[in-house]
Amino acid sequence: MPKWLPLAAIVGLLFLWFAIGLNVPVGQPSAEIPYSQFKHLVSENAVERATFHGGEIRGELRGRTVTAPSGEQVARVIAQVPEIGDTTLVPLLDTHGVEYSSEPADDGVGRWISGLLPWIILIAVYWWFWNRTYSNLAGRLGGREVGDFLSGSAKSVKGAREQVTFDDVAGQDNAKREVSELVEFLRDPDRYTNLGAEPPHGVLLMGPPGTGKTLLARALAGEAGVPFFHISASEFIEMFVGVGASRVRKMFDEAKKRAPAIIFIDELDAVGRARGTGLGGGHDEREQTLNQILSEMDGFAGHEAVIVLAATNRPDVLDPALLRPGRFDRHVTLDLPDKDARRAILKVHTRKVPVAPDVDLDTVAAGTPGFSGADLKNLVNEAAMASARAGEADVTMHQFDEMRDKLLMGSVRTLAIQPDERHRLAVHEAGHTAVAHFLPNADPLYKVTIIPRGRALGGTHMLPEIERHTLPEDYLQDRLAVMLGGRMAERALLGTVSSGADDDIRQATQLARAMVSRWGMDEAVGAVDLRQSDEHPFLGREIAQPRHFSESTAHAVDQAVHRLIEAAEARATAVIQDHRRQIDALIESLEAQETLSRTEIEKHLGAAEGRGAVAAE
Repeated sequence: MPKWLPLAAIVGLLFLWFAIGLNVPVGQPSAEIPYSQFKHLVSENAVERATFHGGEIRGELRGRTVTAPSGEQVARVIAQVPEIGDTTLVPLLDTHGVEYSSEPADDGVGRWISGLLPWIILIAVYWWFWNRTYSNLAGRLGGREVGDFLSGSAKSVKGAREQVTFDDVAGQDNAKREVSELVEFLRDPDRYTNLGAEPPHGVLLMGPPGTGKTLLARALAGEAGVPFFHISASEFIEMFVGVGASRVRKMFDEAKKRAPAIIFIDELDAVGRARGTGLGGGHDEREQTLNQILSEMDGFAGHEAVIVLAATNRPDVLDPALLRPGRFDRHVTLDLPDKDARRAILKVHTRKVPVAPDVDLDTVAAGTPGFSGADLKNLVNEAAMASARAGEADVTMHQFDEMRDKLLMGSVRTLAIQPDERHRLAVHEAGHTAVAHFLPNADPLYKVTIIPRGRALGGTHMLPEIERHTLPEDYLQDRLAVMLGGRMAERALLGTVSSGADDDIRQATQLARAMVSRWGMDEAVGAVDLRQSDEHPFLGREIAQPRHFSESTAHAVDQAVHRLIEAAEARATAVIQDHRRQIDALIESLEAQETLSRTEIEKHLGAAEGRGAVAAE
């Protein structure tokens, strides 16, 4: 409904009320004159037409106007006929050729309407102000209608168009196996309940963002063919205490009516954080909502085939009452995919994308370590968009490479770099490259570039041959040397260092401190946990804590970190001095071409020994 419509209706009613009260036809202004003046106008042949209406006579003037009370000149007049009657009026009208007629007098309807209109107008005004006040309130509450606000916004997804199955969930075979038995229960719950078995009413899906927790929940509902209620935990929380708990009750009631069904609560930590914690005390609305969820999950009867799935990235901050048996007692972890899983995910996301014959998904999967399922989907989409912008009919391997570099390193920047700065940049990146190439435990090289991307002026990029779940000490020592190789190359070849190693020093220091204080990789310090920060559930991040070890121990940690950094610098410097001639050729080629692939790097540095080749392009 247009916002101006109620106001227009009120104005119209007011105009009609006044028109009826004055007994004046709407849209025809008139002037009320004495009866004697009316007869005088008739005598002067100034009246063309007259109408008798109850106790008054209305006349339309011919060639004359009179002044209305408003000051307007009008050609209509109204006069009250004397109650004693005037037998001379009609002959006077006949004598001067005035057309006259009569209209029936008011039978009370007009007066009845005139008396009722003020009440109608009052109700309309009240309704208009209430509507404006409610609209403002609804706007502050997110623009939802009253029904949606009170009952929540759980969305029921069911139908062929929304159907998702386990075939659409690639790379999470372990998680699919853990939830597959729930499909059998939802398809035939009586087979289990007749034997007294009760499946887990709560399943908690845990894992980093983008690993497919929501997709797995929808696939479970799709495989079982049951209603799927999906809501984010943050949608329970509103400005009014008790609204969230009401929404929980109504959502569970609806799911029980349509059982077997699945309720999926996304981002459970938004409402399920541990109670009694926080710098600012509790949160009444959040805690009442959490209590209602706990109560509803305890209230499941044996015959109610409703399974509650929840997803979170932070299981460590959840309230212990949520995780006890009978609630979310089954935990399913979804990890970042390994190389084979990434290849399977890419196959799913490229099913509807026309890819060129040169696209090798194995190479793309090998070049995307640490990518989640959502990252891989975004990679495919970015490559398709780049191909569309280029006017190509399909997505080529070149587009996949470019978009992977964009996602990993950022977009290409155009900077005016001076020749001496460009040479220093080439020396820096050649140092990283040479150290990574010649140290036996470093990851294989992928490419090196001095083209500015994102926040970096250049970069040396490596691709691990295997998916590492633990980091050996010799691998970490070589990694430290690679981080500091650029700085050591500047010192060895140019005689000075620059601020370009800022991020390298920061990362190397963090890694060395972790080796000493967390992983016990220094004999002098020993295997003692000496970290100085901890994660707190009420903040969701690390904050500094008072040091729980002595000054001498802190000094020992600092000395151990310095020893690791100095040893890494020495290893990097030795590599650079031993291969000075090859590095000079690499610098010259890098300045000329700006980007070198692994094959081109090996032309200058030789083939890497002891490590298998990784396709770079």
